[in-house]
Amino acid sequence: MAQKVLIVEDDNNIAELLHLYLEKEGYETQVSRDGGTAVEQFHAFQPDLVLLDLMLPVLDGWAVLKKIRESAKTPVIMLTAKGETTDKVSGLEMGADDYIVKPFVMKEVLARIHAVMRRVGGDEEPKAKKLAFDKLVINLDSYELLVDGKRVDTPPKELELLFHLASSPNRVFTRNQLLDEVWGFDYFGDSRTVDVHIKRLREKLEEVSDQWRLKTVWGVGYKFEVAAQ
Repeated sequence: MAQKVLIVEDDNNIAELLHLYLEKEGYETQVSRDGGTAVEQFHAFQPDLVLLDLMLPVLDGWAVLKKIRESAKTPVIMLTAKGETTDKVSGLEMGADDYIVKPFVMKEVLARIHAVMRRVGGDEEPKAKKLAFDKLVINLDSYELLVDGKRVDTPPKELELLFHLASSPNRVFTRNQLLDEVWGFDYFGDSRTVDVHIKRLREKLEEVSDQWRLKTVWGVGYKFEVAAQ
């Protein structure tokens, strides 16, 4: 089930930008354009995370945050044009989980959302670090790749890339998504880095099984394609 994000932002352009990017990343979103509606939508939508602008009509971001914290511990990331330290401290003291100053880049917003989700997900069962397919085992606990029963030496980043793709079979990832999610949002390398790693993985996995393959989706990116059973 997709994680849900409530976007509380009265600037239509920013709200639409956040909506489009988050939906593309697989999140389910709703948008509130004033603080009063936001409180109502929060209770109805029950989001996993709230992106909350500070300057809002009806109720400002502080009031919305206070209302949320009266009944829920849902993570809240504040979005505001104010960059003063006092505003950041006030927001965090009132229960915000993070604080992003406008103008922002979407790569940073997505990275902060992922980071907050990981932090608050600490009580959940740890995700499996081992994936198995026909003649293929990807083990991130031991950083081992087993191909047709044999251990194949694989650099860590290649293994992480393969694990990331195989964790979502048949989902297409763009090169930029893979750079963000495998290398990290602060990585400043070229997207051709992904192509090089895919090429090396293919050399290790070529014709091992007809049940799966690393497939190029031309003009988009890559996916770990699994044959229908």
